[in-house]
Amino acid sequence: MRAVLIRDWCGPEALTVETVPSPDLPPGCVRIAVHAAGCNFADGLIIAGKYQEKPVFPFSPGFEVAGDILETAPDVTGWQVGDRVFAALDHGGYADEAIARAVDVHAIPAGMDYATAASFPIAYGTSHFSLMDRARLRPGEILLVHGAAGGVGLTAVECGKAAGATVIATAGGPEKVAVALAHGADYGIDYKSEDIRSRVKELTGGRGADVVYDPVGGEIFDASLRCTAPDGRILTIGFAGGTVPQIPANHLLVKNLTVMGVYWGAYRTLAPQRIAASFAQLKDWYEAGNLKPRVSHTFSLDQAAEAILALKARQVTGKAVILTRGQ
Repeated sequence: MRAVLIRDWCGPEALTVETVPSPDLPPGCVRIAVHAAGCNFADGLIIAGKYQEKPVFPFSPGFEVAGDILETAPDVTGWQVGDRVFAALDHGGYADEAIARAVDVHAIPAGMDYATAASFPIAYGTSHFSLMDRARLRPGEILLVHGAAGGVGLTAVECGKAAGATVIATAGGPEKVAVALAHGADYGIDYKSEDIRSRVKELTGGRGADVVYDPVGGEIFDASLRCTAPDGRILTIGFAGGTVPQIPANHLLVKNLTVMGVYWGAYRTLAPQRIAASFAQLKDWYEAGNLKPRVSHTFSLDQAAEAILALKARQVTGKAVILTRGQ
């Protein structure tokens, strides 16, 4: 099989594709003929040794794939060779074959193509689980989404609207704000030209947001603390801005705020039943037309470096996807 292999910590520029033997199939797993692999900001971290988990060398990056099942382990039930599926992985997606735990595999909804399916697990899984399971977002609440034109941010906009919230989206530049508005946001804030705190306060009559979804960190998180409503919840999804915020606990005390860290991948092991319930509602929302996944960039496997660099340069709105079989 062909795969992007990491033999030492590196930057995207050092990525190369190699031809290697197919990996063994462990118990409880399926082998997938990968048609498309979703690209995520964390791909650039894991190849550099800066992710929270560090795989053993050599390994392939890639946390999500879509394709057809080639083989199932003898103890696996419920899946058959030829089933069209998407799956979340610990790593290994940047290849034309991947091994996934059967519990991490989901049927591709009717009418969804491989590229869209590959963009689905991580971004929608993270946003839905964060908002509905962790923050318990309720209809009528005000949701503030940062990085709202990016991979997870745009899905948070759609999930928030599907849940009945009023969504305020922040993004860098009028074009990105327009993308968030087109996907259902009620209001948009261009943080390059507008002050987040004052605009959120203005839009909410001085009250602030009930729930904040923050994949950016840094100064954006600091602004969130100042425009979250009393008894509000802040979801820390990641630090795409490059700076990990230091949280002043006195602000949490005075405003009765809750800050929740969400490492979605860990729940695949900690609470697989809750993940399954999350995906069940996501599929219902997709089939009802409430979710409209956006893939703005596609790349070949040989262009994996370009894909990660495009993400780092914030050129992608929605998702970037690697097409492994030349679609």
